Amino acid sequence: MREIKIVGAGLAGAEAAWQAANAGCRVQLYEMRPKRRSPAHQTAYFAELVCSNSLRAAGLGNAVGLLKEEMRRQDSLIMACADACRVPAGGALAVDRTVFGQLVTEKILAHPAIEVRYAEVESLEPLLADDSLVIVAAGPLLEGALAEDLRRRFGAEQGDYLHFHDAVAPIVDGATIDMDKVYWASRYDKGVAPGERGDYLNCPLDKQQYERFYQELLTAERAPLHAFEQEKDFEGCMPIESMARRGQDTIRFGPLKPVGLPDPHAGGREPYAVVQLRQDNAAATMFNLVGFQTRLTWGEQKRVFRLIPGLEQAEFLRFGVMHRNSFINSPRLLKPELCLKTDERIYFAGQLTGVEGYVESAACGLAAGRNAARAALGLPPLCWSRQTALGGLLGWLQTPNANFQPMNVTFGLIEPLGYKVRGKQNKNLQIAQRALAALAEMYEQK
Repeated sequence: MREIKIVGAGLAGAEAAWQAANAGCRVQLYEMRPKRRSPAHQTAYFAELVCSNSLRAAGLGNAVGLLKEEMRRQDSLIMACADACRVPAGGALAVDRTVFGQLVTEKILAHPAIEVRYAEVESLEPLLADDSLVIVAAGPLLEGALAEDLRRRFGAEQGDYLHFHDAVAPIVDGATIDMDKVYWASRYDKGVAPGERGDYLNCPLDKQQYERFYQELLTAERAPLHAFEQEKDFEGCMPIESMARRGQDTIRFGPLKPVGLPDPHAGGREPYAVVQLRQDNAAATMFNLVGFQTRLTWGEQKRVFRLIPGLEQAEFLRFGVMHRNSFINSPRLLKPELCLKTDERIYFAGQLTGVEGYVESAACGLAAGRNAARAALGLPPLCWSRQTALGGLLGWLQTPNANFQPMNVTFGLIEPLGYKVRGKQNKNLQIAQRALAALAEMYEQK
């Protein structure tokens, strides 16, 4: 049986290793940390959550919630660990990121069919030499010798290797938040039982406070990009200062949206704007500024974000950072089973393929791990129906596009029902139920 070698132990790599090993294959998992760290990573744990501790919406009425449920039904390591490490986040699934990383690492290290090698892979050739299959899950920060090796394999054609910029939100020390100025609430009290508090700390701003904050945000100094980088933000993870440049009310109708968050300190009236803080660990000592991805300089982050009521004396445990995310032109390069058209020994998984988001990256790793295992076992690849969220997401990677860009899972990627349903939520739930039935049927036929 051919061995499977996986480059990178992030969300996609860890999930791919788990899936391939559970399918009966021997797996070697290569991880460069802790010997060498990327600019964005802070720990040596596998599947480290870099940008946020939220895996987004939990319910089946949301496409990412459906994708998570599909993954659970396919024995996903990432979903099992996330469910075990969740922290309060209203209608979302958020985790204690440290406990999550520890748990994923422990599970991988304990698996008898997975051998972990702490080494940086600079070329795929040594990994392929013994007729192994390789899954490249090196993550969106891929650079250096391996990036050049891949460029050579792609033929160095313009557009085959792309990138955009991703930004990370800051985290503040919960003990330094002025609790007299903030309040606990979930939007519209969604998921909050009578007598319980909401899951978010809310920092209310009146019109004067908002306008001052907005003006300072516009003029704050941003960290420069490297000479080889162009500014190219992804719409789903846009820096707060870039969003603000689109208009004075843009962020007030976005991450600072006050609707459904009445302020008990103001007689139950909705504020002019609200900054939400999400619990980042189980002990509730760390809070993430929701939607505040940024590439402001660290000094400017401290100055501008301390204008937010309740954060005047906040201590920053982590400042927001900006990094380049790389991705390949998957529609041009990959077959549906996620291997290269020009070399079927090499598979790709995670954000490097052009999926965007934690859950999507792990789901892509699940698909690559299962299909690489089936190739190693001499079996035909799996083909997820486009009636499923995973099938719709993988379908995006096969859709020719003159300007291919990273994509989160959405109901728009899933095959329509073919008939009208009254109410968006009802329609989404019907799509979700059909997806889960299609997934069950797929495995019954295998």
